[in-house]
Amino acid sequence: MKLMTALVATTLATTAYAAPRAQASPRAATSDPLVPAVVVLQDQAHLPARPHTTRLARLRAAEQALRATAANTQPAVLHALASALSAGQVADVQPLWIQNAISLRATPQVLATLANRPDVASVEPDRVLVAPEPDPALDSATAAVEANLSQVDTPAMWDLGFRGQGVVVASMDTGVDVTHPDLAGSWRGGSNSWYDPNGQHPTTPTDVNGHGTQTMGIMVGGDAGGTSIGMAPAATWIAVKLYNDRGTTTSTAIHLGFQWLLDPDHNPDTADAPQVVNNSWDISAGGCVPDFRQDLQNLRAVGILPVFAAGNYGPQSGTITSPANYPEAFAVAGVDGSDVVDPASSRGPSPCAGATAPALAAPDTSIRTSDLFQGWITDTGTSVGAPHVAGALALLLSALPGLAGSADAQQNALTAGAVDLGPPGVDDDTGYGRLDVLAAYESAVSAPDFSVGVSPMSVRTVAGGTATFSVDVGSLGGFDGDVTLSASGLPAGADATFTPPVITSGVGTAQLDVTTSEAVAAGSYALTVTATSGGTTHSAPATLVVDPPPDFGLAPSPASRSVVAGTGTSYGVSVGALNGFTETVDLSVEGLPASVGTATLSPANVVGSGSSTLSVTTSPSAPPGSYPLTVTGTSGTLTHSAPVTLVVLPRSDFDLTANPTTATIARGKSATYTVSVTGAGGFNGSVAMSVAGAPSRSTISWSKKTVVVAGSTTMTVRTDRSTPRTSYTLVITGTSGALRHQVLVTLAVT
Repeated sequence: MKLMTALVATTLATTAYAAPRAQASPRAATSDPLVPAVVVLQDQAHLPARPHTTRLARLRAAEQALRATAANTQPAVLHALASALSAGQVADVQPLWIQNAISLRATPQVLATLANRPDVASVEPDRVLVAPEPDPALDSATAAVEANLSQVDTPAMWDLGFRGQGVVVASMDTGVDVTHPDLAGSWRGGSNSWYDPNGQHPTTPTDVNGHGTQTMGIMVGGDAGGTSIGMAPAATWIAVKLYNDRGTTTSTAIHLGFQWLLDPDHNPDTADAPQVVNNSWDISAGGCVPDFRQDLQNLRAVGILPVFAAGNYGPQSGTITSPANYPEAFAVAGVDGSDVVDPASSRGPSPCAGATAPALAAPDTSIRTSDLFQGWITDTGTSVGAPHVAGALALLLSALPGLAGSADAQQNALTAGAVDLGPPGVDDDTGYGRLDVLAAYESAVSAPDFSVGVSPMSVRTVAGGTATFSVDVGSLGGFDGDVTLSASGLPAGADATFTPPVITSGVGTAQLDVTTSEAVAAGSYALTVTATSGGTTHSAPATLVVDPPPDFGLAPSPASRSVVAGTGTSYGVSVGALNGFTETVDLSVEGLPASVGTATLSPANVVGSGSSTLSVTTSPSAPPGSYPLTVTGTSGTLTHSAPVTLVVLPRSDFDLTANPTTATIARGKSATYTVSVTGAGGFNGSVAMSVAGAPSRSTISWSKKTVVVAGSTTMTVRTDRSTPRTSYTLVITGTSGALRHQVLVTLAVT
């Protein structure tokens, strides 16, 4: 088969169904200025696990809390987007509540502005996920019960009367072919049993790829092909068609799919959510990509254990994929019919703190299941391993409906019944071992246990502050012991306090306060809350985020301005609030000599964040040159400075000179003066000439009445015989626009 990414198609030398992978959206690489993204808000709903409440109550309370958090916190962001939406800088706005987030397309500038908002936790790419291409080969029936089902003790559960009856199984995949004879009769039916977030097949379950039909066959398929292929043939199914008919999906569609699972009929007063959900897809071949952790945490809070294929990127270590490598997921590796690990099966350890991934292994080699065109196919890969575990969960929940109250209890039962394949204990190849559904059932029946959960998943504080978590302990199988709580992973300078430190009688909630000193370094810290009762220990992850203390940033713009002496200019000064800063910043400027001009800031103080204008007015006599100025912002003990430069240019002007300065003539004779014009500061205009003070009964003539820089003209003064004999002061004036200069010459008439 071929595993395709958004940018390349890579041919694999195997018929394994690798989980689909996601890459950054190709839209971001085009000329389209609007980038698809998911804006994750800081506030997330508090959903403690409550295994002792009814399923309807859990689902209703969870949905109400999730919707309320979104309704209370999203309007401020949506209001801020209104003008950008009108300007075409934002499009396709889709509020979400399964995770308090907003999907949209926006310009990089808008996304950068959103990322700096204090109520926004992060801006994530709206990733594009590409579906796998299934192998079209068909297979024929060879046995009454397929060997993979017998390998995990499925027939023994059937013999006890448990075949998945009363349980609803969901698929998040490429869809399901509802016409297949092994699946048609088990679809729940109705508008609350099928969801296509891409809108191409709104009412009828459809699969143009085959991958989803194949995984669903392993979960609930019947025996129409001559052999029993499904783990829980009496269960009913619903499905989300994550991928469009071109074989791609997005992060937004996945969020919408998880959101639909919590309330398929959009009525919180009905408990129509599935008890089981299978996910044979991934978003990366390495690293911890946390885009969907909140979604999975919310599923677990209502008792839905998210089952994921581990991925087919082995045999190297550290190849377990996201979301399978989350602590909230239940990752399934693959083995063949002899319990030998599939070489392609992804390995741990998980890069996500607090995760055991893979958690379990299941058959994934040469698995016969349903396919398109009402046929059957033989598949290999962890994509078909994971549905074995989802189907096993359906059998367990059919036998023990009380397990539906706790995803932790379901996980504990599956791992407790596992057949250990490697060294004793958990390993990075198969986790706790290979699935054995009968042993899981026997473990759940015989062993009282408890669950522990921490919410919210992540809490932020500043150094010197306190972060508060809620720790919920639930009783499973009649457990009524005392549970002692402890925390590890704390940074130096932080202390943890549980109130109360011991949960009595197996059920209750404690408040965990993590108090930090001012010396704690800013950063993200992976915490582990451990609950212990006798020889039984369970743990749950949490994240402490220590933000830097409140502060402000100072940014004048531009860095330099140039002015002509005698004129003015201005700079913008931006004050930005950091880490919740809300105080007043007093602004000042230094470095401008009084002989150059004056500088003022308006306003002179800014509260929290805002802007000011630095205005500079220069003197006409300001000496040309470069003057470094310093803008300073002060708030209490916090002081920040930033430089700007003022460049003063010479004024654009001209100068006049005359030669000679004195001329002596007899009456009736003429005197001649040469008047020259020179420019300064880039002056290149023309100068009009005039003269005053000439003797009576004389005439003035110019060789050029207008002079262009640099140039000269000749002024001739002609007297007659009656011109009085005396000395005259002539005032020669040059005018260019508002500029006017004069030069004096003397004429002596004898």
